Amino acid sequence: MNDKQPIYILPENVQRTIGKDAQRNNIMAAKIVAETIKTTLGPKGMDKMLVDNIGDIIVTNDGVTILKEMDIEHPAAKMMVEIAKTQEEEIGDGTTTAVMIAGKLLENAEFLLDKKVHPTVITKGYRIAAQKAKEILNEISVEISSENEQALEQIAITAMTGKSAEGLKERFSKLIVRAVKQISDNGKIDLNEIKIEKIKGNGLQETELISGIVLDKERVNQDMPKKLTNARIALLDFALEIKNPEIDTKVSISSPEQLQEFINQEEKFLKDIVEKIKLSGANAVFCQKGIDDLAQYYLAKAGIYACRRVAKSDIEKLAKATGGKIIGNLNELTPEQLGMAETVEEIKNNKESMTYVTGCRNPKALTIIIRGGTSHVTEEIERAIKDGLGDITAALKDGKIVAGGGAVEIELARRLREFSQTLPGREQLAVEQFALALESIPTSLAENAGLDPINIITELKSRHDHGEKNTGLNLLTNKIEDNILSGVTEPLRTKTQAIDSASEVSMMILRIDDVIASSGGKEGMSAGAGGAMPPGMTGY
Repeated sequence: MNDKQPIYILPENVQRTIGKDAQRNNIMAAKIVAETIKTTLGPKGMDKMLVDNIGDIIVTNDGVTILKEMDIEHPAAKMMVEIAKTQEEEIGDGTTTAVMIAGKLLENAEFLLDKKVHPTVITKGYRIAAQKAKEILNEISVEISSENEQALEQIAITAMTGKSAEGLKERFSKLIVRAVKQISDNGKIDLNEIKIEKIKGNGLQETELISGIVLDKERVNQDMPKKLTNARIALLDFALEIKNPEIDTKVSISSPEQLQEFINQEEKFLKDIVEKIKLSGANAVFCQKGIDDLAQYYLAKAGIYACRRVAKSDIEKLAKATGGKIIGNLNELTPEQLGMAETVEEIKNNKESMTYVTGCRNPKALTIIIRGGTSHVTEEIERAIKDGLGDITAALKDGKIVAGGGAVEIELARRLREFSQTLPGREQLAVEQFALALESIPTSLAENAGLDPINIITELKSRHDHGEKNTGLNLLTNKIEDNILSGVTEPLRTKTQAIDSASEVSMMILRIDDVIASSGGKEGMSAGAGGAMPPGMTGY
């Protein structure tokens, strides 16, 4: 018997990468993800054009949108995408920053791995650094109140600068601040209460904030009233149509009279439905499902305004705005279940007709209507406005902001270096690399603006060493100045969340020393676990 006979414990379609190869491969994937979106950072960042397999085009410099639309297959790279998604869900802005810090943390960890520093030592150092960074951030942040509208507008402007909203950022910032303050309820803010509709046509300057709900729906029959005042609104979650039997059914008809009676019964059924709606006192109907042509005729005859196939999310927004109840059974429709609004009106915007429900019982119901020349423009403006909404909400929740333009990262790096000197073990090397990773943000801001990053970083460090903790790069003027005074500010939470997410994912990736990947019939996964990058990582 041969003692050296190999023993196979994994099936043939499984590829295994262990030790340094696994670490290097995962770090390389993370670095490529960070490099991909690096050029989009900051007000002078460039855009990416993403084309999917059916030819749909997205033009954006929003980090999370780019990463979501890329067909990424490498498991470590997917973990980097998750950071961006978390940042987007929690804050709404700062996705590029979070991914770039994570990529740089892993790149710097590779340098320490080459010096034979153990991954657990690096992760411990990173954990200490992340905790200390959050303490420093709280210390250097500046308090802000909801009454300081100018400061809030500056936060929104900083969030939108560099996106397609550039030319109208002042107008949009006022609109965003007004919207957030209107939906604020004792400090609690639910951005789901703000509905965003996009319309092609006219210019971006026509973008407006409507107090009420705007639906991308027209009335179902042209004989219905175009405008209602003192609207009493029925919200229906059932179809105004003849019900089909749930089991196979045959109807035998042996004479023309029977056929006519059958047709008459269907008509009577629809007429009775409309009669019940009329008796409830409703003069406007928003139906989540279909409305039969004959029912449309009877509704029009009764002077009732109706829209069909309204999205569930819109029906829920209408219920909240008008105080109405969503009805699933016609027999439950009573005057008490109806919602109230001052006006329900169909308004034509170019070729598209939309329904405006204004003067609602709940004044917190808002709609932002974005207008633009093409769908690509309106979609990017929507992303910019969502960034602004997220940043202002984050700022108001904590009541704290920090200086933007790389100021906060330079100050953090400086203080972390000082802190690292107090640590006795090798962890101080990891803390130093953490500080260096943070400096990649102002470096990239300068590079993307066409400035000399070495000169910029040198001057920033010098001025921070002299106590100018809020000094950063103002790319609106291309000068180094106090960004709190210049109005280049960001919410504290954007930075703390970015540091949290970036440090967590980098620590997780560093602790992986064995990748066991089943190809499962997909060549991309096996390639992703080994040396070559999978197909999803190429082309951008």
